[in-house]
Amino acid sequence: MKNVERLFIRQEVTQREEEGCDVGNIRDQIEKAVQTNDSKALNDLYDHLDALEPAKSFTYEEPSALAEIRQLRPDGPRRVPISISEEDLHNRIYGGWLGRAAGCSLGKPVEGWPRERIDDYLESHQALPLDNYLPYDGKLINEHLKSSTLGNIEFMARDDDMDFPILGLIALEERGTSFTARGISNVWMSYMPANLLYTAERAAYRNFTMGHMPPESASFRNPFREWIGAQIRADIFGYVAPGWPEKAAELAFKDASISHVKNGIYGEMFVAAMLAATYISDDIVEIINIGLSEIPEKCRLAEAINKTLCWCEQLNDWEAVWSKIKAEYGHYSGVHTINNAALVVLGLYFGTSDFEKGIVVSVRSGWDTDCNGATVGSILGLKFGANALPSKWIGVLNDRLMSSVREFNDNKISELARRTSTIAKNVLALPDEGLVAEGVSKDINDNPFIGKWIFDLGFDLQTVFIEPDLSCMQEDQYGQRQKLENAKIEGLRISFDFIIEKAGFGFEANFEGELIGNTIQGTGSGSGFDFEMGGERS
Repeated sequence: MKNVERLFIRQEVTQREEEGCDVGNIRDQIEKAVQTNDSKALNDLYDHLDALEPAKSFTYEEPSALAEIRQLRPDGPRRVPISISEEDLHNRIYGGWLGRAAGCSLGKPVEGWPRERIDDYLESHQALPLDNYLPYDGKLINEHLKSSTLGNIEFMARDDDMDFPILGLIALEERGTSFTARGISNVWMSYMPANLLYTAERAAYRNFTMGHMPPESASFRNPFREWIGAQIRADIFGYVAPGWPEKAAELAFKDASISHVKNGIYGEMFVAAMLAATYISDDIVEIINIGLSEIPEKCRLAEAINKTLCWCEQLNDWEAVWSKIKAEYGHYSGVHTINNAALVVLGLYFGTSDFEKGIVVSVRSGWDTDCNGATVGSILGLKFGANALPSKWIGVLNDRLMSSVREFNDNKISELARRTSTIAKNVLALPDEGLVAEGVSKDINDNPFIGKWIFDLGFDLQTVFIEPDLSCMQEDQYGQRQKLENAKIEGLRISFDFIIEKAGFGFEANFEGELIGNTIQGTGSGSGFDFEMGGERS
């Protein structure tokens, strides 16, 4: 890992500038250290960048903790009771999955292309304006992308934009809506090959293996932490929270926080909340504003979304609005959250009553075309439902989605929708949540968790002491106690990291569980496997 600083430090300077920090003349120092191969100097310079704070002139408010984010968000409909039949719920969620797949397939062959290059390609192949999937030209489009082009589509080809909803679905099925950020990281390590993750996600995965767990995994040597990776992971959390944008945003936050900070987190929360809002409104502007109600009012992302909405309403011409977005936000990386979220809003606004126009506008706009096409397709697909989507866009997929997620390589999209609907039904039945769960005293000295617990791992026993301050201590075979890392007790839920000693060596594990009567029931995970784990008071 000694070359991490060399690989990432130039991008880190840009990231720190975008966060409002004064980096001074550090670029010159970095170039000197790179040229002389001075690893210590590079590490010291990286530490210096990490320690910088935004300048006082930086007027945005951009925290990365959920409680602080909620304090800075505008008013919004946190939860709206809805009535929906099981058939309609499945049709809507199936539409979301299909719409996401269609939009992703449309944008996949031209991912990273600027708008001008896309339109030149379409014009030279008599396909402008675009009204179907892109024609294939082997001289200009890589052969491995042929399966996502006109006349060659037999399924949704593997793409990380489609892997992530499956990973999120697995986390929800295995751990419920009370999953933790650490739980998501364990799902990734159990089901997803590291070499098929990119930018912020790959950096976070590397950090997991080095012992930097969430939220540190998002920030340690990760200069991509405000890029689009979290935003493309939002969908499953919006699908399962009908009419409950606050819950969708909370689930998205926990997922995003393992790899992103600030606007990187807000992008996922914004999209998840919009998806939840499609169950309660047909007005796309209202849906966008509900999404905004779950992120800080004075962050860069909110500013970009509000400006884009104003341009859409004033100009009523998507190409003119695109020019405004390009001029204002074109300086960001082509895979940054902020500029691509603006294109998502552009596609949604002009696709409000036309699925095809929505995904075509978002893809023809360039930058991260498969991500933006997928997000717009997902929101419009959930809004319209599967039965209303044009057959030319979804029929060619043949209800199949290929994935790199272990055990889920070849999927029926309808089955993914059925599994998602099952979770959504359970979420619909959840009560509103207060700060303190029912049955748990607000008096910390009267907390039912306090005491000695014996946890049965199935293959070993572990002794854990929960102290009056709710810290957790693990007792080893010699009676020595060690404080457990990342211990958290919220309501009836508990999670902590611990060490399993086996055959003379130890490995790190994580536990997530719930207090049920006089027992704690949950799941442990570590070293690539999961195990049932229960605790009884001693």
